[in-house]
Amino acid sequence: MSDGMFAVTNPRSPSDTQYSACNITHRRNSTVLNPRSYVNSQLWTQAPILIGTTKFDPLPDVRNIMVTGGAGFIACWFVRHLTLTYPDDYNVVSFDKLDYCATLNNTRVLDDCPNFTFEHGDITSPMDVKKCLRKHNIDTIFHFAAQSHVDLSFGNSYQFTNTNVYGTHVLLERARAHGVSRFIHISTDEVYGDVPMDADDLSETSLLAPTNPYSASKAAAEMMVNAYRKSFKLPVITVRSNNVYGPHQFPEKIIPKFILLLQRRSKLVVHGDGTPTRRYLYAGDIVDALDTIFHKGVIGQIYNIASKDEISNIDLCHQLLEIFGLPHSTPEELSLWVRHTEDRPFNDHRYATDGTKLAALGWYPKTTFEDGLRVTVEWYRRFGEVWWGDIGRILTSFPVVAGNEIWTKEEHEALPSDGELGPEENRTMWTKKALNNLQASGGTV
Repeated sequence: MSDGMFAVTNPRSPSDTQYSACNITHRRNSTVLNPRSYVNSQLWTQAPILIGTTKFDPLPDVRNIMVTGGAGFIACWFVRHLTLTYPDDYNVVSFDKLDYCATLNNTRVLDDCPNFTFEHGDITSPMDVKKCLRKHNIDTIFHFAAQSHVDLSFGNSYQFTNTNVYGTHVLLERARAHGVSRFIHISTDEVYGDVPMDADDLSETSLLAPTNPYSASKAAAEMMVNAYRKSFKLPVITVRSNNVYGPHQFPEKIIPKFILLLQRRSKLVVHGDGTPTRRYLYAGDIVDALDTIFHKGVIGQIYNIASKDEISNIDLCHQLLEIFGLPHSTPEELSLWVRHTEDRPFNDHRYATDGTKLAALGWYPKTTFEDGLRVTVEWYRRFGEVWWGDIGRILTSFPVVAGNEIWTKEEHEALPSDGELGPEENRTMWTKKALNNLQASGGTV
């Protein structure tokens, strides 16, 4: 495992973004992220290979593992960990439809590993899933793939229901028909809903009370998982984790987004008053937790992966400003770097889960929030601007996403209907950086 960080030169400064058109039909004034083609060997060969620390005796009834959403954030960490930690024991199949927040840069380092395969597919397609299960004789499924950004769920909730509920249903049905020996479903602590400050941490038996379209879709997916466990005796394990952060996280989430805004010397945009808190887990720690649950967990059980690092959004701003060496001790200094904007339609104030059940299996978080945050900042300083392509619009307040296409909120509100577009406007806009990289990689447009 490499500990070093290497600088990668950004071919354009953030303010030097220009646009070039190519012939892909779309609506106007957007960024298109192409996770399949935006791959640069100078990125992934220089980036550190980040995995977990655990290693267990291999399971005798497991050989071929399908990881859904394998080119995304948490799943790519787990894919790298399984592939590199168990090279003679497990074959790992990364199954991903490659939407806007994925990138093959996350797993290119594994391409020469004989126990790794990438399969392009969509969990909402029964044929894609069936083909993968049969082709690779899958016996185990780790289900990470999901629409997961709460902000987007308020504006595009149908997509969350389709991916998170229907997609999970497709996987369960195909897994049942295929006869897998394990189905590990990755859920979220948000299914519990808001937890008051004076309330006890919630256990795995606490009632589910989701409050937004994202968490509701994840709770609904859990109901489907439980139904397949009861009705068809499908061997499932459900995992509910606190917020995860670390290198490779797409910068729509608060920590990488704030890091890249500060790197651009732009203000941090905080929803509401900034007092809501979240408990954070470093990506390496959740990988170890999942590896522990995989090898030592009990079929049919639910496990919380819980942290005690509870940080408010405004405290996160202060910690990042400290790392960047920017003044923030007075209200006047803070106002130079932080501005408050409208809050979400509803924003849970905090989540709090009890991790005693998983601790009994021997897992505990090893990375303090301070240490994990510094490692994360260093990674994004060197790779964040170029890892996914042009992420400028994602760094704005309340961006709008449709497929792989991204607008600012203001641009999307100003869009005409499709019938009002002229022929010249009905074209995709690319940054020169993304287009040049696409052409250099041999991709076509």
